[in-house]
Amino acid sequence: MDIRTQSVDRNLLLEFSGELDHHAAKNAIRELELAVDTALPRRLVLDFNGVTFMDSSGIALLLRAKRCMDALEGSLLVCRVQPQAKRVMDAAGIDRLVHIKQEGTV
Repeated sequence: MDIRTQSVDRNLLLEFSGELDHHAAKNAIRELELAVDTALPRRLVLDFNGVTFMDSSGIALLLRAKRCMDALEGSLLVCRVQPQAKRVMDAAGIDRLVHIKQEGTV
């Protein structure tokens, strides 16, 4: 799992690529928390365009991101989710907690 981070004007973008499984999720959660603690964003965007596989461990990452942004009273957007990862998110009902934007760019 590769994560690219970009922060501008308290807007934080994390671009994920690769497989988001149990092993990768632990590191991804650490990187997410470090990036949020450093940037203290008002808006966090998680771009899943490059995620080739995701299991339920990815849901833990999304819930952690939501918890971090709730603590900062900020917003969270998940975008460009590939079909396989979207099925996992749909099965978990994550769209009831997190705003997911399928098309377009961030």
